[in-house]
Amino acid sequence: MRRVLILGGTAEARALAAELSGRVHVVSSLAGRVRDPRLPVGEVHVGGFGGAEGLAAWLSAGRIDAVVDATHPFAARMTASAVEACRTTGTPLLVLRRPGWAHRPGWRQAGSLEEAARLLPSVGSRVFLTTGRRSMPVFAGLTDLWFLARSVDPPEPPIPRNFLILLARGPYTVEGERELIRAHGLDVLVTKDSGGALTVAKLDAFEEAGLPVVVVRRPPLPEGLVAVESVAAAAEWVHAV
Repeated sequence: MRRVLILGGTAEARALAAELSGRVHVVSSLAGRVRDPRLPVGEVHVGGFGGAEGLAAWLSAGRIDAVVDATHPFAARMTASAVEACRTTGTPLLVLRRPGWAHRPGWRQAGSLEEAARLLPSVGSRVFLTTGRRSMPVFAGLTDLWFLARSVDPPEPPIPRNFLILLARGPYTVEGERELIRAHGLDVLVTKDSGGALTVAKLDAFEEAGLPVVVVRRPPLPEGLVAVESVAAAAEWVHAV
C-alpha cells in the first residue's frame, strides 16, 4: 500500500486522512503545540522533524510516496521545510489550503503581525485579538490599549496586565461573538486570514456592529508549488501521483 504523509493540524488535514483511509497508508503529522489536539484517523506522528534535513531523512526512512502539506495557512516555516525536503528526496508535494475570506467593508489589511500592531492605536482601544497565543508578544508593547486575547491553550507567561486571556476552541457562533463585544466593550478585531467556517462568526459579528477589523494577510506560497483548495482535489491528486 502506498504511503502518504499529511502535514496537518487543520480540519482539512483530518478530512483528507479520513477520505484516504483504507486506500493508502496515511501518516498524519501534528506539530504538538496544542495540548489536546483533535486527532485524525490512522497513524499519527506528533512533534517536529528537525527542519528540512530531518524531514528529508524521515521521508526516506518511512518510504513515503507523497506529501500533502495541509498545515495552517500561516505555517510558512513548515511549508518551506516541506518544499526543501521533498526536493531533496524527489517526493511529490501538494499544498492543500482552504480559501481565504472575501474582503469586507471596514477591513484594514496588514502584511504582518507587526504592521497590524502599528495600525491598532489609530483604529481602536479595546481589542479582540484572535491571532494565536504565540503572537501575543507582538502586541504586548501597546500598553494604552486593552486586549481580550483568545487562544486554544494558555500563552507563555508573563501575561501583560492589559491582557485578558480567553481559552476557547471553535466553532464559534455569531451570538456568542456578539456577547463578547457587548460584555467587554470591544471596538476592533485583529485576526489572521485563516479562512474556513470554524471562526467566521467573529467577522459576521463585527461587521454587523459596524466595527473595524484588522486582517493579517497570508504569507505567499513558494513559487512552483502545486496547490488546491479542497479535500476532494487533494484526494484526487494523491491517487494520481
